[in-house]
Amino acid sequence: MSTTFLNIAYIIAAIFFIFGIKMLGSADTARKGNLVSSLGMLLAIVVTLFQTGMDLTLIWIGLGIGAAIGIVWSKVVKMTGMPELVALFNGFGGLASVLVAWAGYQEFFDMGMSDSSVHPSFTAAVTSAAVWIGALTFSGSVIAWLKLSEKIAGSPAVLPMQRIVGLVLLLVSIGSAVVYSLYPDAGFAYELFLAVLIAGIVLGLVVVLPIGGGDMPVVISLLNSLSGLAASAAGFAIQNNVLIVAGCLVGCSGLILTMIMCKAMNRTLTHVLFSGFGGSKKGVSEAVEGEMKAASASDAYYVLEAARSVVIIPGYGMAVAQAQHTVKELGEILEENGAEVFYAIHPVAGRMPGHMNVLLAESDVPYEQLVEMDSINPRMPSVDVAIVIGANDVVNPAASDDPGSPIYGMPIIKAHEAQTVYALKRGQGAGFSGLVNKLYFLEKTRMLYGDAKETVASLVNEFKA
Repeated sequence: MSTTFLNIAYIIAAIFFIFGIKMLGSADTARKGNLVSSLGMLLAIVVTLFQTGMDLTLIWIGLGIGAAIGIVWSKVVKMTGMPELVALFNGFGGLASVLVAWAGYQEFFDMGMSDSSVHPSFTAAVTSAAVWIGALTFSGSVIAWLKLSEKIAGSPAVLPMQRIVGLVLLLVSIGSAVVYSLYPDAGFAYELFLAVLIAGIVLGLVVVLPIGGGDMPVVISLLNSLSGLAASAAGFAIQNNVLIVAGCLVGCSGLILTMIMCKAMNRTLTHVLFSGFGGSKKGVSEAVEGEMKAASASDAYYVLEAARSVVIIPGYGMAVAQAQHTVKELGEILEENGAEVFYAIHPVAGRMPGHMNVLLAESDVPYEQLVEMDSINPRMPSVDVAIVIGANDVVNPAASDDPGSPIYGMPIIKAHEAQTVYALKRGQGAGFSGLVNKLYFLEKTRMLYGDAKETVASLVNEFKA
């Protein structure tokens, strides 16, 4: 296959990527956008396989194993497992970039096959970048997966001399990469290459381990961006145009999403990465007074039956209970009863970006009923009933009125301004971030304890009865 035809195919694939990402911006076209991007990647893979000098046997074996794992995994994973699955995907993307760059190292330097058109120092530099970013992404994603799947504690684990250790690892990485790039043919080049690799792996552990569960959506978004940047650097290392373009698109879009989520939490990315959310406080948090007052589904029915405006605020508890279909049914019944119903979505609700949007879209909740935080908050004082389903930090009034709280200053959905609040919760414990929610102790709040799906089903049955 000629180089010209190959590059034309890569350009077409890149156009598919761009239009696919554009279509992901709307719920109506998101599925089609995913398909368009997939077709672009299929085109890129197919034309690449027609290049000469490739061992197609090993490639077909790899494709078969990967496809089998992907199909099985997509069938067995639950919606509650999506955040950790996305974290693993990010990690595997980083690991793939490490392996590609490592193979490039072997080809260009170890086997003496350096392309005279590319300066060895440039190849060494981009190889170092791909290996370092990919290694950091892989180890960091593994820690994120362990935290999200609760195989290790989700609370921050602030390490001794954390910042000093991180700074030393960063300097070792940069120093080794610079020396390796200046002297790519030196006898100690491979040792420098390994130093970059190992420092990246350890730095990923040091950076992500101290980050608490409340910041995991931001971390997943950032790791997604890093996996794209690693792929782009690997593309430069092996001189593959489509890998460069695809990596840049993922890296840039992931970084934009990360910044949006940081803004939604009123925190900088530096603060997320190095503060240890929940692990330390600027002051002493106010003691929560009062008690949580329980109510029954029949009690809530009488209030909801008379309500003319209801706002449903979903959180991770809805995902755990797989309650989205039952929640939609309740919303339809409330509308039939004359109430105006909206679903208030916080940017960091759940444990990955867009978690609640995905769940509600799965149950075919009309997109126009999904309202962002900034749009719903001005309406909250006139809302008759706010139903909080498994959300914690994103509705915690401490973010507004408790300077000692770790989440002070974080924008929240102001459920506490509604006339009545019903909070669906499995028990009286704190949320994933370990913070007590002051909303649950307000006089206007009533707790509906138990599995969210069963509780919402009870409310539905009350209306049907």
